[in-house]
Amino acid sequence: MNSEPKQAPHKPEDEKFSGAFRDAVNRVRAEGRYRIFRDIRRHRGKFPLATWYKDDLSEQKITVWCSNDYMGMGQNPCIVDAVKQAVDAVGTGSGGTRNISGTTHYHVQLEAELAELHAKDAALVMTSGYVANEATLGVMSKILPGLIIYSDEMNHASMISGISRARCEKRIFKHNDLADLERLLRQADPAAPKLIAFESVYSMDADIAPIEQICDLADKYNALTYIDEVHAVGMYGAQGGGVCEARGLTDRVDIIQGTLAKAYGMIGGYIAARENIIDAVRSLASGFIFTTSIPPSTAAGALRSVRYLKVAPELREQHQERANTLKSRFRDAGYNFIDGDTHIVPLMVGDPVKCQAISDRLIEGFGIYAQPINFPTVPRGTERLRFTPSPVHTDAMMDELMDALAVVWAEFEMG
Repeated sequence: MNSEPKQAPHKPEDEKFSGAFRDAVNRVRAEGRYRIFRDIRRHRGKFPLATWYKDDLSEQKITVWCSNDYMGMGQNPCIVDAVKQAVDAVGTGSGGTRNISGTTHYHVQLEAELAELHAKDAALVMTSGYVANEATLGVMSKILPGLIIYSDEMNHASMISGISRARCEKRIFKHNDLADLERLLRQADPAAPKLIAFESVYSMDADIAPIEQICDLADKYNALTYIDEVHAVGMYGAQGGGVCEARGLTDRVDIIQGTLAKAYGMIGGYIAARENIIDAVRSLASGFIFTTSIPPSTAAGALRSVRYLKVAPELREQHQERANTLKSRFRDAGYNFIDGDTHIVPLMVGDPVKCQAISDRLIEGFGIYAQPINFPTVPRGTERLRFTPSPVHTDAMMDELMDALAVVWAEFEMG
């Protein structure tokens, strides 16, 4: 006879530290920045049209205005076919880390293609742009003892995480402020190794770094340069090599970091640099060494996408035209938006609760999906809706958007 005592029914309140987890979420909710994940399904060949699953019983057709699939390559038949062919040829997963059976011929080809794109000796593909930043910046102090990293105050969270992992001295300079950067560089020991980390296109403020002038300072103070081009690769430059290529500055930047998850419509991140830099990162960065490599089908799709966009300047032209058209329409309507030089169009709201409510009203009432962007992605008080028009957003879609905004802006008394 089993004499073990019966366990009491499990109650949620009995979970360890349940109150702490609940309170943490409640604090986020109270600030109006609790993030809602929209359950959507894209339709190949019809993007930016999609289906929104509101709940288990209802769904709604929507137009997506906030995707990072900037060029619509996630539905390009050529790219889809490359992925299918690779799955048919070799199966799904890579089977291991890059060191243990996870380096397929697709990975090798992709890295060669990315190195050529950025006119560098070599490239190294990782599982995401976040990992590429965190792993590379995080290992730099191991390679360069006594390193000082200079970081733009608006750098992405992945760069900040990597710099924190480096456990070396760091200096934060004001956003795109060359005088402040030089002031900090001048204060340091001239013999100390230095690295300046910054982005080309800042995705939330739609501005571009003064890359050439930063490189001038790097030369003057003997610093390495590290640029995040994730919101620029595929979209700027003759071949899609980013803002560095567009401005003829590729050779002046030591490490270029990019993503395969935005313009290229896949997933993954990478760095491109001199051979000795790539070799050191791949040999020492734990975020690369101990992570299973991207699937060969993903590498195959990314390879095809990079090659495709290298010879498709018309897509880049269409992309810029669509962005400029939307900005022109916002300008004519008198909306408060960041009128920058990039393809990103942030429409300012300035209140987290109202920003979420406006987003809800747009999708529920008009089938327009624009995700609210709140703290910590942007500073408090600068909450916004971030629009990313693509080559496949039509004039008719823009008409629908402008009509919806006119109604909703009046409803919320946005002025």
